[in-house]
Amino acid sequence: MSAVPRSENAAKPAGRFRRMLDRLSTSQQELESEELQEDAEASGCTRIAECGDRQIVRVAGTLRTVTLRPRAGVPALEAELFDGTAPLDVVWLGRRSIAGIEPGRRLIASGRISMSHGRRVLFNPKYELRPLGQE
Repeated sequence: MSAVPRSENAAKPAGRFRRMLDRLSTSQQELESEELQEDAEASGCTRIAECGDRQIVRVAGTLRTVTLRPRAGVPALEAELFDGTAPLDVVWLGRRSIAGIEPGRRLIASGRISMSHGRRVLFNPKYELRPLGQE
């Protein structure tokens, strides 16, 4: 038995072995979310979960879905961007396709966030595609 109470052991920083065990027991989805959050922070971007309505932001993440969905009779390319904290709908009005915009691609997008049906939406953002080698 240890002379140190359990509560004091819990406050100690985890050692290398403990961090490795934690990483092995974490789900793949949690690991990917953590990696996306670190990437967004390193890029100097705002976390999507922290973005408010009508706020001008710069966000980074991975495109999970890309679909062509008309809005008011106008073609619109819609994509869901995920940064590990929350999803963001990115919509390019008047576009049927954009080279490089495909599921799994990482990008940085900037513009003004709006709320539509309880979801964050970014219309016609400025964007940078991240190099494929960095994924």
